[in-house]
Amino acid sequence: MKPSIGISRGTLQRLAAPLAVLLLVTACGGGSAAAPSSGTAGGPTGGEVARPSAGPASEPDDGSGTDTDGTPRFDAARPELLVIKTGSLELQVEDVDATIAAAADRIEALGGYVSGSEQFGDGEDVSATITYRIPVAEWGAAIEALRELAIKVVGERTSTDDVTGQVVDLRARIANLQASEQALQAIMTQATKISDVLEVQAELTRVRGEIETATAQKQHLEQQAAYSTLTVYFGLRPEAAVTVAQDKFDPGAEVDRATANLVEILQGLASAGIWFGIVWLPILLVLGIFGLIAWFVVRRIGAARGPGAGAPGPDGRGDPGAPPVAPSESAIS
Repeated sequence: MKPSIGISRGTLQRLAAPLAVLLLVTACGGGSAAAPSSGTAGGPTGGEVARPSAGPASEPDDGSGTDTDGTPRFDAARPELLVIKTGSLELQVEDVDATIAAAADRIEALGGYVSGSEQFGDGEDVSATITYRIPVAEWGAAIEALRELAIKVVGERTSTDDVTGQVVDLRARIANLQASEQALQAIMTQATKISDVLEVQAELTRVRGEIETATAQKQHLEQQAAYSTLTVYFGLRPEAAVTVAQDKFDPGAEVDRATANLVEILQGLASAGIWFGIVWLPILLVLGIFGLIAWFVVRRIGAARGPGAGAPGPDGRGDPGAPPVAPSESAIS
C-alpha cells in the first residue's frame, strides 16, 4: 500500500523497511506461484494422500514441512500425485436389496462410506444406484469386492483428474499471502496516524480473505483426491426369452380378452340397430311414400298419352280413348 501524504518524515523512515518487504513480496508473488512451498521434511511417504491443514490460515510457514498441528503437508519435490478418481459399475445381481447391504458392509470395511442412493421400481423391475466414497488406496480392492457380488458385470468405467499442479500453486499462493500478512502486521505496529491504520487494516483484511479462500480450495482438492467416487448401478438379471414368452401366454386371459371383444362387437351391432330403427327407418319410410306417389303420378300421365290417342274415328275424327283398329282384308286387296 502507499503511505498517506500526511505522514511525517520520521514515520516514513520507520515504515520504509516494512514497505520495502511488502512491495518485494507483492512483486514476486506471481512468479513464485509455480514453485512449491518451503519445508519438505515432514511430507507424506509412499502412496499416502496429503491431508488438509487444520491450522489457522494466517499462521506463516515455519519450514518444518508440517502444518501447525503437526499434519504432514504435500511435498511438491516428491513424485507422488494428487489425482481425483471417479468411476462407475453396472452390475446384474440376484437380489438387489441383499446385494446393496452386502456392498455397504464391504465398502465400510475398507474405510469408505455411502454418499448417496436412489432406488427405482419394485418386484422384478427393482433397481438402484448407489454412490460410494472410497479411500484412494482401497480403490482396486473396492472394485474387486463389488464385482464378486455380481452375477455379471455389464459395464465399468474409470476416469482420473490430476490436480497436483493446482494444489502446488495454491500452497505457493498461500505462503506468499502469509508473508504479505506478516509485513502488513509489521506496518500496523509502526503506524501512528488513524488514516494509516485504517488503510493497512483494509489491506490486511483483503489478504486474510484471500488466504482463507485459497486454503478452502486446497483442502477441497486434497479431500477429493483422498476419497474417490464410485457410482454403482444394481439391477436384476433379465429373464430368458422363452421364459418371458411362457409367462406372457395365459389361456384364461386370452379367453377373457376374446369374450370382451365379442361383447364389444355385439354391443356395436345392437347400437347400430337402435340407431337404424329410431333414426334411419322413419326417414326411409317417408322417402318411400314420396317415391310411390311420384311413380303413380308419372304412370297415370303416361297412360293418358298412349300410342292410339291420335287414330281417326268413324266420323273422321280421332277418338283419344278408342283403341287402334286393324285394317280388313278387303281393304288390303
